Amino acid sequence: MSFLFRDLHPLVAIGTATDRYAGWIGQIYTRNRYAGHITRRTHEVGGRAFAEEVLPVASVEEYFEHFGVLELDATFYRPLLDEHLHPTETFHLLRTYADHLKAGDRVILKAPQAVVAPRLHRQGGFVANPDYLDAEVFARRFYAPAVKLLHEHLAGILFEQEYRRAAERDPVADEAADLERFFRRIPSDKRYHLELRTEAYLAPPVFDVLARLGVGQALSHWTWLPSLAEQFTRAGERFFNEGGEVLIRLLTPHGMRYEDSYAKAHPFDRLVEGMLSERMLDEAAAIMRRAIDAERHVTVIVNNRAGGNAPLIAERLAERFRAGKAGEGTAGLSAAHDPPTAARHRRR
Repeated sequence: MSFLFRDLHPLVAIGTATDRYAGWIGQIYTRNRYAGHITRRTHEVGGRAFAEEVLPVASVEEYFEHFGVLELDATFYRPLLDEHLHPTETFHLLRTYADHLKAGDRVILKAPQAVVAPRLHRQGGFVANPDYLDAEVFARRFYAPAVKLLHEHLAGILFEQEYRRAAERDPVADEAADLERFFRRIPSDKRYHLELRTEAYLAPPVFDVLARLGVGQALSHWTWLPSLAEQFTRAGERFFNEGGEVLIRLLTPHGMRYEDSYAKAHPFDRLVEGMLSERMLDEAAAIMRRAIDAERHVTVIVNNRAGGNAPLIAERLAERFRAGKAGEGTAGLSAAHDPPTAARHRRR
């Protein structure tokens, strides 16, 4: 296998969710190149301790020989600036990444949970987040420094909305209103994408907000969400992002929690039998072709937890894409169309 995805199609970019896995040595990373520079640490997931081996940030240079885009999630866990506007460890990490990026390398960042999560885990329990959907916190502590650090390398910003149980949900209309108010107040940018992990919010009031403001719907293959095709169908098979970008994320098998998928996939060096969904690959490839038909750029982010090893999953997806034809799709997918022109005007 080649694991070369940069030239798959002019309108297609395949990348992964984070990048420095020692399990990818021999696939993405050259064996012995990082000898003596691999960090070993313990990561606790679901009450279990897992040994992880992590390559240095400099390995991103070799990563981009294979992939055209990279999603970094470190910014989800901590903003780039603290409450006093001082650089955090995440800021310094992102600056180190930026030092190793070359022309054409593209990075997607997660917006911090300090802004996108209504509740935060603190001292063994969950508490209300006073900064939830706070436009000023987003703009000053994340957006401004991210743009300054990455410049043209910043390909997108992902707002990952956590799953909410029925008792924790606001009515759909209220959620749509909150999202519209937030996106109208933050800096205008064509690179925003919203991932809705609560199925009840895959509804017309929310989609109408995305269409009006040009915010992309991140289509995500994730534990409690319906299929990619169903998410696309519920949105009226429309692509909302004002910048002409489509974002697909292949994260976890349906019905499998994060901690279970992590344990099953670890140490991320192979495909795990029975874990990878063929339907997921078929639907992702079909939506990729729909995006191309609509003359949009499509980015697919692959996570190890979707099947065990992201490079091998990406290779399988590339094979499906190459085997298909523009205009083809799976059951439930018809020709995609853009929102009305008026709906794509820039927010004011």
